[in-house]
Amino acid sequence: PMARMGFTVTGADASARNIGTARSHAAQSGLAIDYRAASAEALAAEGLSFDLVLNMEVVEHVADVEAYLAASARLIRPGGLTIIATLNKTLKSLALAKFAAEYVLGWMPRGTHDWNRFIPPDQLQKILEKSGLPILKTQGVFFDILTWEWRLTSDVDVNYMVVATKPGE
Repeated sequence: PMARMGFTVTGADASARNIGTARSHAAQSGLAIDYRAASAEALAAEGLSFDLVLNMEVVEHVADVEAYLAASARLIRPGGLTIIATLNKTLKSLALAKFAAEYVLGWMPRGTHDWNRFIPPDQLQKILEKSGLPILKTQGVFFDILTWEWRLTSDVDVNYMVVATKPGE
């Protein structure tokens, strides 16, 4: 559907295994996505740029968040957007995103997350602004177990997203 509207969709991950899984899912769904096993730094070094860069549940897994987001910022065309979804570093997130999700509900393998790598919104916002990306909005999200759906909230204590833009030229 995106290709028919003139969009090119590129998916990237530093893990070739993750890219293989994503390609398989896209093929089963009939989606035309250009998947690349590459880091943000490698894509930026190629001179690639995009109107929208999504970093969904990534920054809490990278060793150097500042360097990673600086590379991601270089991938955004002037006037483009980035959306980063991650986990806040609170006791509430430790209980819900780490212990409940990994150990009680089994939504992901045990040990997937290291709470020490979770990042508070103000710290993430400062890193993005240092990379030349003004913040447009910070929004909390939560999983409603009664409806089994994700919902937007003003509560950023566990999961949250930050939307930032790259100023136009």
